[in-house]
Amino acid sequence: MSVSNFVLPVIDPIAISLGPLDIRWYGLMYLVGFLFAFWMANRQCDRSNGVWTREQASDLLFYGFMGVILGGRAGYVFFYQMPQFLDNPVYLFKIWEGGMSFHGGVVGVVLAITYYALKNKRSILSVGDFIVPLLPVGLGAGRIGNFINSELWGRVTDSPFGIIFHNGGPLARHPSQLYEFALEGVVLFIILMWFIRKPRPAGSVAGLFLLGYGVFRIIVEFAREPDAHLGFLTFGLTMGQILSVPMVIAGIALMVYGYCRQSPENGALKTKRN
Repeated sequence: MSVSNFVLPVIDPIAISLGPLDIRWYGLMYLVGFLFAFWMANRQCDRSNGVWTREQASDLLFYGFMGVILGGRAGYVFFYQMPQFLDNPVYLFKIWEGGMSFHGGVVGVVLAITYYALKNKRSILSVGDFIVPLLPVGLGAGRIGNFINSELWGRVTDSPFGIIFHNGGPLARHPSQLYEFALEGVVLFIILMWFIRKPRPAGSVAGLFLLGYGVFRIIVEFAREPDAHLGFLTFGLTMGQILSVPMVIAGIALMVYGYCRQSPENGALKTKRN
């Protein structure tokens, strides 16, 4: 019995036009993620018994947002478009042409967290634990933006879940953007919310985020079409999978480090409930 796959209609990438200003769906998704992070950060501050103030959280989010934008762009160029950068270094700054890398964004956020922690004499691990639960909703929103833009689609499939993308050829493909939305956005958010319900060792929340995202990204990459100009790399892996392996290793290391440092006699090593 043949399967009639859903055909994704062509959707205008511009969500709202305000005179000369065009607001694109992808940018709108970034805004949704930032607003949610701001709301949740304030909520965590109110529950922190004075450990965090809303003003401190606002400063941290600003640094984090800058880290996402700058790191995401740099990561995309250096990980995925190095030849183009070498031909024209100015390409690095052409953000309006599109192109962001989550793994580059992670590096940017880590640098932002480190700078904020050193500047404010806070533990880098505790700052990381505070900010990572704010991220999955933004990640999920970004994947919805990818789906609307009909980009980063999956490999060809005869599954009933396949979708025909107007720019992906006549064959149905995995809607890998929706798989990432479900795993990296919804499931990862639920896991982190469950995990932080109790006090945890410093660094373990950030470690769980890195581990969870890395594993989910590696899984989804088996259904996602690799970048055409890169294809499959070492051992048949994609660039996304290769970049996710260090995240998994770092996540496990952080969690082991946190729990090894914790002992019943040293409760101060535990993070306060957010």
